[in-house]
Amino acid sequence: MVNYILKRIGYIALSLFLIISATFFLMQAAPGSPFASERKMTPAIEEQMIEAYGLNDPIHEQYITYVVNSLTFDFGPSFKFVGQEVMDIILRSFPYSLVLGLEAVFIAIGFGVLLGVFAALKHNRFGDYTAMIIAVMGISVPSFIMATILQYIFAFKLEMFSVARMESFSDTILPAIALATTPLAFIARLMRSSMLDVLSSDYIKTAKSKGMSQRIVTYKHGLRNALLPVISYMGPLVAGILTGSFIIEQIFGIPGLGSEFVTSITNRDYTVIMGTTVFYSVILLVSILIVDLIYGIVDPRIKLVAKGGGK
Repeated sequence: MVNYILKRIGYIALSLFLIISATFFLMQAAPGSPFASERKMTPAIEEQMIEAYGLNDPIHEQYITYVVNSLTFDFGPSFKFVGQEVMDIILRSFPYSLVLGLEAVFIAIGFGVLLGVFAALKHNRFGDYTAMIIAVMGISVPSFIMATILQYIFAFKLEMFSVARMESFSDTILPAIALATTPLAFIARLMRSSMLDVLSSDYIKTAKSKGMSQRIVTYKHGLRNALLPVISYMGPLVAGILTGSFIIEQIFGIPGLGSEFVTSITNRDYTVIMGTTVFYSVILLVSILIVDLIYGIVDPRIKLVAKGGGK
């Protein structure tokens, strides 16, 4: 187990190096100057700003400096917000995305698994068809449309929640639901398919033949194995949700990481773009590692080894 974790950490370090390199050179290839959008800035002042931020240095020096600094999560200063470091912006905005993301993850996994199990137990009956119609609608309707529908019904019409604010827990409910709708529907379909495969397996038939009740067979023997595909999906799901939905945060006025990323793109704030990209990559890679470890715990038949390239 220890050797496996160390090997995966090595892969994570290599992946981060490649991501940092790709992000750096993509930003270098972007046309124009990050200060070009400043209308009041004269060419002379723009040249001074470029010199001050070291953008006139040889490309290889900039690259080495950026890679070395990124190892300590030092992404440099923001080009647009004077006196603010990129990491300060990330640490300021990420807690909002974290709270919203955790809430959305719990909604997506909890209700998605419940809906999938219900559909599998009611296979080819009214309950199954109803659950899958809900799932298809959840996948088909984009999150930003769901967000506006929720705002219109529960904020404008019923006045139960605020339209766009982040001051209390109630303000997170609508954006969390909008953020969770698509992954919830996907988990429901995934869980239904996996549960049907498990319920038709030989060991489930053997358990039923021994006189075990449907509840014990389903939840004690079937549910654990049926959850394995859902666990595999959790890595990118958790990373994507926790780092914030760009559109959802903009619609609900949440100052999260997604909102900062969108703002950095419109401002051509290259250091913030690169910093948030690397930060997202770290969360994604670590989440995948944690999911793999959980996968091995849930299914003892899976052994995590370092020889032969992994499992």
